[in-house]
Amino acid sequence: MIKRLILLLLLLVSYAGFSQETTKIYLSGTDKDYSKQWDFYCTGGRKSGIWTKIPVPSNWELQGFGSYNYGHDKVKANEQGIYRYEFQMGKITGKKVFLVFEGAMTDTKVSINGKLAGDLHQGGFYRFKYDITALLKPGEKNLLEVTVDKVSANASINKAERTSDFWIFGGIFRPVYLETVPNKFIERVAVNAKADGTFQLDVYGQNLAADDILEAQVKKLTGENVGKAFSMKPNLENNVQTLKATFSNPLLWSSEFPNLYQVVVRIKNKQQIVHQVKQKFGFRTLELRNGDGFYVNGSKMILKGVNRHSFWPESGRTLSREVHLMDVRLMKEMNMNAVRMSHYPPDAEFLDICDSLGLYVINELTGWQAKYDNTVGHRLVKELVIRDVNHPSIIFWANGNEGGFNTDLDNDYALYDPQKRTVIHPWEKFNGTDTKHYPDYNYMVKAATSGQEVFFPTEFMHALYDGGAGAALDDFWNQMLIHPHGAGGFIWALVDENVIRTDKNGIYDGDGNHAPDGIVGPHREKEASFYTIKEIWSPVFVDLPKIDSDFKGKIAIENRFNFTNLAQCTFKWKLVSFPSANTAGTKAIVNASGAATAKLKPGAKGTLGLALPNSWTQSDALYLTAYGPDKKEIFTWSWPIKAARLIAEKQGTTLSNSGVKAEETNQSLLIKQEGISYYFEKATGYLEKVVKGNTVISLSKGPALAGVNTQLKNFSHRAEGAKYIVESDYQGAGNLHAKWTFETGKLAKLEYEFNQQGEADFMGITFNYPEDKTTGMKYLGRGPYRVWKNRLKGQQFGVWHKDYNNSITGETWGYPEFKGYHAEVNWVTIENKETPFTVYIPDQDTYLQMFRPAREAAALSNNNVEPAFPEGNIGFLKGISAIGTKFQSALLLGAQSQKNKTDGKTFKGTLLFDFGNKH
Repeated sequence: MIKRLILLLLLLVSYAGFSQETTKIYLSGTDKDYSKQWDFYCTGGRKSGIWTKIPVPSNWELQGFGSYNYGHDKVKANEQGIYRYEFQMGKITGKKVFLVFEGAMTDTKVSINGKLAGDLHQGGFYRFKYDITALLKPGEKNLLEVTVDKVSANASINKAERTSDFWIFGGIFRPVYLETVPNKFIERVAVNAKADGTFQLDVYGQNLAADDILEAQVKKLTGENVGKAFSMKPNLENNVQTLKATFSNPLLWSSEFPNLYQVVVRIKNKQQIVHQVKQKFGFRTLELRNGDGFYVNGSKMILKGVNRHSFWPESGRTLSREVHLMDVRLMKEMNMNAVRMSHYPPDAEFLDICDSLGLYVINELTGWQAKYDNTVGHRLVKELVIRDVNHPSIIFWANGNEGGFNTDLDNDYALYDPQKRTVIHPWEKFNGTDTKHYPDYNYMVKAATSGQEVFFPTEFMHALYDGGAGAALDDFWNQMLIHPHGAGGFIWALVDENVIRTDKNGIYDGDGNHAPDGIVGPHREKEASFYTIKEIWSPVFVDLPKIDSDFKGKIAIENRFNFTNLAQCTFKWKLVSFPSANTAGTKAIVNASGAATAKLKPGAKGTLGLALPNSWTQSDALYLTAYGPDKKEIFTWSWPIKAARLIAEKQGTTLSNSGVKAEETNQSLLIKQEGISYYFEKATGYLEKVVKGNTVISLSKGPALAGVNTQLKNFSHRAEGAKYIVESDYQGAGNLHAKWTFETGKLAKLEYEFNQQGEADFMGITFNYPEDKTTGMKYLGRGPYRVWKNRLKGQQFGVWHKDYNNSITGETWGYPEFKGYHAEVNWVTIENKETPFTVYIPDQDTYLQMFRPAREAAALSNNNVEPAFPEGNIGFLKGISAIGTKFQSALLLGAQSQKNKTDGKTFKGTLLFDFGNKH
């Protein structure tokens, strides 16, 4: 009996403790995938003038209501959305109930049971709440009514939020819920936990009494206590109570090791828990050192960041945990360590994931080239900071963007942030920082000697179309690494912000070229630059340009982590052989594999030794993969082992030994070899077609010198024993000599050499082949994505297959794109509707040009992002074009982005053609 009474008493105490935690009841759904239907009335545009249903949370345009607008639109729709929702309320004696909105666009008026819950809330991206205790009917149904004006009555909000360079929507787009607390409660807390173990906790309690005790206990996330509880009696003259403690050797929070703790904070009265809250946090110290750099936990930091809009094409700004997690994982996969919230605070859940997975965050008050006035600005800064102050991931507050700075608000952030994080003005020099937007390469160089500000552009390497942010990044980043007070930078932007228009049969709309400027597509389709960034920003830097005869299995490496010793990483290698052009499939055969280790401190350089077998030279390629402490891939490097010449020589013979014959007319020369006929036009010297049996292979107009006007100087042909030679010489702006060799038992061979003066976008030889007859290609080279002169990194050496597509980067997202330049191609099989044929390229330094990419529908007038291509559509080139960005031509982006210097040099190359003997 006594045991039962003790057990009952324990249960009651446990229930009393549990019941004094804040409870949350959702009136809406939680995200885009889990919503609730509310009654809804739209006053204008589509589906207006009738009461119907709408999922909450959502942006109403994406649900078929109202009208779409991009921020640049001069005339904007101004419909209202009127919401109604009934909910049952239980007993609330001795409690307070708050109605919380995580975000609504833009002016929001809230009523409960016909009475206003409080003042009109203005500002679309901020959490706000009302105490509705006195308005509720306990034990009955209660009516929630919400009127949302898409256009604000405050002119500064419209300028700051709704004339911006992004899609602007309407509606209750984040969750709505009830928050129930005791009458005496902890409203919020603010943590300042430093790397030295000092801990400060600001507690904002309501209705405290002099005999109350505030107690805090730091715990691991598993619930294990860290140190002892510490407490204080409240000073009722203050609205904030500050508890302090010191902890020995805490695990520190950083992007590499995002160690989190939690603190349980209680109001106690006579040993009873009146109310308690839990708050996650991390121990870490941030320092901005003038003329030096930005430091985290005493380590100089290079921020490898990206700008991220909160966006999903089917749901606008209403997202989900899955989308947030996807985005953070994509950033981490690219070896990024930072993200900027552009240009508004994100869902709190996104910041939770940044805390747990490790990303440094710039959190931003909305203000795109326009600012909030003081009337709303002071309140919105408070709402921003008190919601997000405890996230260890946040390293800076951004007070607007690109001139949208109300300087009267600069000092407000510190009022609510005990960490006193630095406030920045993105794109200007302010508060010890230089965050210049879209610097060109010369600015990067000059910034090192032009002031003491810590330099980190908050927007650079604009990713519009296929520049994709990877183009020219290598040159820019090499400058950043030697900058005496550089702190990294933030690429614009993560995703193509293309909305699926419910008013236009589901088309993707990026408002022309305003919004398709992501490294990944709207559904996170990876572009080529994704992998370029992954290699350039790898915290393990590998310095092995190529494998030659002197290679001994030693690879120079550098540790570019801040806190990770390479002993905590894993290195694995493998030697592979590739299938031939005539073998089905693309999968490589692994001949040998192994592991390697390195013990290098952050910042140190050393050597990684691979214990390769003596037979390693018999393989086609070496792959090396580095894995981080989290066991995820950092990057995989690949190097060809066998020279392209050797691979081509293996394919140099045919299955037939029939002789070579020549037939000549006034206009043409016909060479017959092993059932294949080669037709040359004598007036041009060009190959005009190839015929195999009854099938015409429409390869023609070559070899022509790419991009250079030439005239045929001499055309000759002759027999040399078992060989037949066809030669053409051209003169003009460039000189080209072409020599075809047809030999019994061997593939047709073309040897060429050329020279030209000055600078060239591209240089080499081309042929024509009908694009409408092309179905795909298989090739051995770097892939599977195309490259530019200033974006060669990130691609793997291997055998790749691509079906033909006409994808436009940022508009159609059929990746990898088929058309464009491809690097280190050893051979390529052109698949087509006639008969497939293969070209072997014995020269390692040759690029393959496969047609010309389609022109972007909304291309820029400055033409920066549409590089030059030869007139011929299949090219074998010794130099290719660089690509620019939205704001800068390639010529302003550094050494790798300059045109090719020919300097009168003679370039030589060889091609072997297989038109069917081996297929």
